[in-house]
Amino acid sequence: MTQPLHTRPVRVLDRGEKVQLTDPKGRMHTFVLAPGEHFHTNKGLISHDDIIGRTEGIIVSNSGGVEFQVFRPRYEDFVLSMPRGAAVVYPKDSGLIVTLGDIFPGAVVVEAGVGSGALSMALLRAVGPNGSVHSFELREEFATIAAGNIADFFDGEPENWSVTVGDLSDILPQTFAADSVDRVVLDMLTPWNTLDAVSEALTPGGIVIAYVATVPQLSRFVEALRASGKFAEPESMEAMVRGWHADGLAVRPDHRMIAHTGFLIMARRMAAGVAPLEKKRRPQGATAAAEDVAAWTEPEVTEAAIGTRTAHGKKLRRVVREAGKRLRTDDAATSAAGASATDAAAGATESDGPAAADSTGHTTTETTGPKEDR
Repeated sequence: MTQPLHTRPVRVLDRGEKVQLTDPKGRMHTFVLAPGEHFHTNKGLISHDDIIGRTEGIIVSNSGGVEFQVFRPRYEDFVLSMPRGAAVVYPKDSGLIVTLGDIFPGAVVVEAGVGSGALSMALLRAVGPNGSVHSFELREEFATIAAGNIADFFDGEPENWSVTVGDLSDILPQTFAADSVDRVVLDMLTPWNTLDAVSEALTPGGIVIAYVATVPQLSRFVEALRASGKFAEPESMEAMVRGWHADGLAVRPDHRMIAHTGFLIMARRMAAGVAPLEKKRRPQGATAAAEDVAAWTEPEVTEAAIGTRTAHGKKLRRVVREAGKRLRTDDAATSAAGASATDAAAGATESDGPAAADSTGHTTTETTGPKEDR
């Protein structure tokens, strides 16, 4: 019998890892594994020890006899269950940004508006270890939340990621030389205000991608790109995802879908001194009135004006504490286990008897792990 060409050991679920349990009704629960702990459901308890050391794709039962499937959370699952201070870029949009924005391995990517870190994770995966992602964020609390979530997702803060608190327009020229950035992703209220700094940093052929929520924002950014004379004709789009119900012969669209979340605008940087080709357009019947243009372009764009929801006050402080909590908890548990083992070994040496310390370094107190339902 021929040996397979490619083999590798199966990854088992270990302490400190996030797992996702799905019940027979499709409800999902995400929590962090810790020896001796229990996850509480309304139908009974699940021991973490029944999962640790086993592979994904298993079935476990709680104390009430209800069965659950066990898997590691996917990127989408992680993003939708992680602590959030600002609205996240949904996976359907981050997928388009990575693919249509041509985020390639080894790329130097600048991101403005890190939010809760969801898009940064997708960008870091795409650029790989030889690329880099440099994020800029106006609010320090959001930068802290993003750093915690990214460290949680990658089991430590990636060496090729950095976040700077401040205005991209002011800091980008001080951080990157001209023509040294491959891609710029703008997730912000007024991306048109950054075009001077962005066009200077982008290499010829580089791509700027903006993610905006409303039609006026889309229009203003597209017109600003054209007026700059430094970018090829921009492309604008949105993505809508509709699932399907498939059960035997009952096959139909789901009643609910992920519809509008945001618009994507992409444009490529022209070489220095080269004007872009002007797109031929059909003549318009009439020129827009000055008051109509003013109503479209002059109002200040604010989070409240476009309906953006962000965490504030007590909720924001709680999210800051929760982001990255998994790694901090696991590090503390590891340190405690190491200290317990050292003390136990010292005691055994002094008494020439068996050590009485708990080998896991954990108490058996039952606690409820973080529960995220979708």
